[in-house]
Amino acid sequence: MEGRHVKREPILLLFMERLVGLVLLIIGVILLHGAYAYQASLGGASSSFFMAISVALIFLGLLMLLSKTE
Repeated sequence: MEGRHVKREPILLLFMERLVGLVLLIIGVILLHGAYAYQASLGGASSSFFMAISVALIFLGLLMLLSKTE
């Protein structure tokens, strides 16, 4: 056992990374739904802006959920 190095992963850091990713994903989906549902009242430019922001949040949330630490 002298030659083995046990690598400990910070469990709390991994948990918080996944939790923040899940929160970003949920916020992005809610924002996308709201921007799509109220597209007429928001206007074209505002609706497109909020949809782009929501897609970016969804992408970041998925990236944080699916990333692996080494």
